[in-house]
Amino acid sequence: MVKRSLRSRSLRKLKVRVPGGKTVLRHEGRKNAFAKCAVCKHPLTGMTRKTDAGTAKLSRSEKRPERKFGGNLCSSCSRREIRKRLYESVQ
Repeated sequence: MVKRSLRSRSLRKLKVRVPGGKTVLRHEGRKNAFAKCAVCKHPLTGMTRKTDAGTAKLSRSEKRPERKFGGNLCSSCSRREIRKRLYESVQ
């Protein structure tokens, strides 16, 4: 039986082949979900998939795209939003 701290269902179980030829079960933390666009729910590109602790160690430019609405909207939705605001300001 594995040690008590690894019996949690929050850990995912990976079957890994070791150099000796055996297949063993390894317990790892689950990956975080992809960040999603607030409008179309499409996965955002340029965003990290790390935990909060892992994200805190990155520089600001590595955490999210450096454009307007970066980290909240995908590129097509942000383009649409910028155009919409531009048309509103003209009229």
